[in-house]
Amino acid sequence: MTSPTSVDRADVVIVGGGIVGLATAYALLKNRPQLTLIVLEKESKLGAHQTGHNSGVIHSGLYYKPGSLKAKNCLEGYARLLQFCRENGVAHEVCGKVVVATSSGELSQLEMLYQRGLANSLSGIRKISSAEIKDFEPHCEGVSGLFVPQTGIVDYGAMIQVLSEKIIGMGGQILLNRQVVETMERSTEVIACTATSEIVTKRLVSCGGLQSDRLANQTGSAKDLQIVPFRGEYFELENEARHLVRNLIYPVPDLNFPFLGVHFTRRIDGTIECGPNAVLAFAREGYRKTDFSLRDFSETLFWPGFRKIARKYWRTGLGEYHRSFSKAAFVRALQKLVPELEEKHLKPAGAGVRAQACSRDGQLLDDFEIRSTGRVTHVCNAPSPAATASLAIGEAIASMVSVDVG
Repeated sequence: MTSPTSVDRADVVIVGGGIVGLATAYALLKNRPQLTLIVLEKESKLGAHQTGHNSGVIHSGLYYKPGSLKAKNCLEGYARLLQFCRENGVAHEVCGKVVVATSSGELSQLEMLYQRGLANSLSGIRKISSAEIKDFEPHCEGVSGLFVPQTGIVDYGAMIQVLSEKIIGMGGQILLNRQVVETMERSTEVIACTATSEIVTKRLVSCGGLQSDRLANQTGSAKDLQIVPFRGEYFELENEARHLVRNLIYPVPDLNFPFLGVHFTRRIDGTIECGPNAVLAFAREGYRKTDFSLRDFSETLFWPGFRKIARKYWRTGLGEYHRSFSKAAFVRALQKLVPELEEKHLKPAGAGVRAQACSRDGQLLDDFEIRSTGRVTHVCNAPSPAATASLAIGEAIASMVSVDVG
């Protein structure tokens, strides 16, 4: 490793400038304004990966197992997020969504989802008939559905800008282009090493997203799991087809998977996103089909848990890849919800990569995973709804790391 050119000190170091890392820094400084705090971000801008590539949905908490960290933090984070947006002028809208069963075979899963929504205390959620679906989405077809009034849309880019301004305003530092290449934990301190500097700190929190397992393993905290990256690809409705979707239209998901299926999302700027699929990415930060990292791909391929998942769900994976390379197949999946949709109505849009932790025994972790060892706390798994839940996650982490800081 290159010898550092400077040594800094701080009470707390946050590694990762996505929305969870910034929310954690914000919570720590708000609760303990005397702290010295530094955020280290390896990219040249904040929110460059999962935060900057998500679809901007405010999740209601519908899908998550009652009592799980996802359910608890999504419900708490939802209220905090709306208050934060109102107080700071961040563009958002609570518009509701419909979840639609397109065949009778999906009705039992739809009922299970409804019961889960009730268990998670979603007020106003209700079953709707085939005819009532059209009251909300006139161009949508289904045999039955749910209306979820709490779901909304937001500008997460604007939110992280406000968070960063507040962090700096409270005395925190945000350092860009600072990739942490080594973390050394000692009895009284932690040293975070970048190519050009060392930061000596009393407590370190890593919120590394797509790199979270690698950061955690610098202190030996994640030998039993690995991040497997899944790319989600989107189309966007052409202007003349935007009338086909009013707000958000979702299919009934397979609750055994952490993915929600291709759906329609009205964004805060008025555009309509269609997707995503979920294909294995050959690079952790691979937003294009052609992106490839030998290190990333080989780590995924040789991880025992991934091989177990691949053997069990290879048919599902092939279907996702088919939609990735066939626009017609992608359209057919969307037409189950909106039959009037045609290929000409779609134009290619962006993609995101989901950091999904996979256990050694072949389980895709279905909940947030936060681990503490000594003076270090690692957020090892924080996929959707982490953006919605970010302010609650930040408060939870702040309560974990503040004990011996001061």
